[in-house]
Amino acid sequence: MVFLWSFIVGGLICVIGQLLFDVAKLTPGHTLSLLVVAGAILDGFGLYEPLIDFAGAGATVPITSFGNSLVHGALEEVEKHGIIGVVTGMFEVTSAGISAAIIFGMIGAIFFKPKG
Repeated sequence: MVFLWSFIVGGLICVIGQLLFDVAKLTPGHTLSLLVVAGAILDGFGLYEPLIDFAGAGATVPITSFGNSLVHGALEEVEKHGIIGVVTGMFEVTSAGISAAIIFGMIGAIFFKPKG
């Protein structure tokens, strides 16, 4: 049953993104930003963690989880270190993913010629 709910929740997040493309005629950058902000707002209100507990990978794989990670890390570090934790917490939680994206993007650029 966990797999079914994961598929449904992840699929619904993707449907929302596709509707933003097709119906609202938003660019990929705008859609990406909206989904990240939506994940951040849901985590700010304490709603994203229950969604993760319910849907598992269906809630952690889509881009909304990045917004969740940013806010979640910032809130944890604010409790420990005060206002400076806002900045350090965001980067502490997401630095591995950001670093991997930069490194693999660079490797891809070295081995493949961009079309243009």
